[in-house]
Amino acid sequence: MARIRKFAAYRRLERPYTRVSKFRNKSYVRARPNSKIVLYDMGNLRKHFPMCVLLKSKANLQIRDNALEAARQTINRYLVKKVGKGEFRIQLRVFPHHILRENPLASGAGADRMSTGMKCSFGKCIGVAAQIKYGQPLIQVYLGKAGVAPSKIGLKRAASKLPCPCSLEVFENPLPNQEKPVAEAKKEIKKEEKQEEVKVEPAVKSEPETTPELEAKPELVADEKVSEEKSVEKVAPEEVVESTQAAA
Repeated sequence: MARIRKFAAYRRLERPYTRVSKFRNKSYVRARPNSKIVLYDMGNLRKHFPMCVLLKSKANLQIRDNALEAARQTINRYLVKKVGKGEFRIQLRVFPHHILRENPLASGAGADRMSTGMKCSFGKCIGVAAQIKYGQPLIQVYLGKAGVAPSKIGLKRAASKLPCPCSLEVFENPLPNQEKPVAEAKKEIKKEEKQEEVKVEPAVKSEPETTPELEAKPELVADEKVSEEKSVEKVAPEEVVESTQAAA
């Protein structure tokens, strides 16, 4: 087996080192190691299960992908034996984004002439890990009421593969499916909100604009109307004369 460095050096949370891009010039991490986790959602994905059991972390730390894969295999193998192959669904709720580095130091005879010590000690990528916070769900199991007891035993065995203390939480799963109904319910709520906004408001009749000066002095309005009528009377005869001359 390949040598794996002790995880005591990587247990505590550090600044995330995750900048990976498909374009090499934009990728801060040039070589990202592949994750050892094979599946994140397994079991019977179509059947509805009324109960759900959660495995939660009770510490802030990093968990390597090797440990997560070992826990996944443990709970999956145990439930297949005790509950049945199509009578459960397992979801792994975390993903190893953080990339681990190592600065290898030579040891033995002549090591001082070969190694550079702490010069250029940034290190090379050796693996990936998930950054976990207190109370964050790690593994979620959906099954029937008869499978709650064996699922607790299986999750306790899976927790022994993880480098942190864990807690269990059991609750009912009332939705017919785990993900689709939630999205559909959100869409229906948005449609109802849009319909309420689009309600037709009654048309308001536009009234003539009035300034505070005209409201205070209605005599000015009457004088303006009289002056407009006089100007119309003066202009009308001139237009008639011009039209007769053009006709002649």
